[in-house]
Amino acid sequence: MKIFVLVKEVPDTYGDRKLNLETGLADRGAGDVVLDEITERALEVALSFADKNDGTEVVALAMAPESSTASIRRALAIGAGSAVHVVDEQLAGADLGLTAEALAAAIRRAEPDLVITGNLSTDGSGGVIPAMLAEHLGYAQATALNAVEITADGVSGTRAADDGSQPVSLSLPAVISITEALPDARFPNFKGIMAAKKKPLEVLSLDDLGVSPDPAAAPRTIMTTVSEKPPRAAGVKITDEGDAGAKLVEYLVQNRLV
Repeated sequence: MKIFVLVKEVPDTYGDRKLNLETGLADRGAGDVVLDEITERALEVALSFADKNDGTEVVALAMAPESSTASIRRALAIGAGSAVHVVDEQLAGADLGLTAEALAAAIRRAEPDLVITGNLSTDGSGGVIPAMLAEHLGYAQATALNAVEITADGVSGTRAADDGSQPVSLSLPAVISITEALPDARFPNFKGIMAAKKKPLEVLSLDDLGVSPDPAAAPRTIMTTVSEKPPRAAGVKITDEGDAGAKLVEYLVQNRLV
């Protein structure tokens, strides 16, 4: 079985994250960048299956700037057998539609049996890429799974619902996304780190994938304005002159809080 796992480099959530007010994009030079934890968990799902099933090929796939090679190598150090890096200057600021189209084109070249992703990234938090990939590829899909079981023929799992949980199952080929309920990824050891330097890492451009970023080829999202978040305003103070309770209720009603 061949499994593709989407991995993504994101700004470290422990540091300050800022938008570039000129481009509207996350300022990735403002702090540390790391491999998104949810994508590491997705990788762990694939590797746990591979540990028990000989012949399973796990491939890490990333669409990221050229500077992200170290993060992709971390996916290899954790245990992926190879990696694919989609990198092209025309992808800077790509919206969800273009992102899904480029990733789907990279996946389609290899025809994997299963694609595993996180449910949403910690930077964009779009949460729709898994479904968009399934649509592009014509694969079955199951998203936001809290538990996953992979077999040679399909995937089953559970998804949280308002009144409990939903069991789901689907046949391969398929796209699934997982939540933080799945286990943490294994930590790369020294042997894995050294081996990662020799593992295959294929670099692809939009020309290689046959994807055009031109809005004339397909509608794209366009950011019209971006501005700095306004400073936080002072709260309302109520002086108790025997009617503080009434004033508090009045405030809550006016702001539709009750």
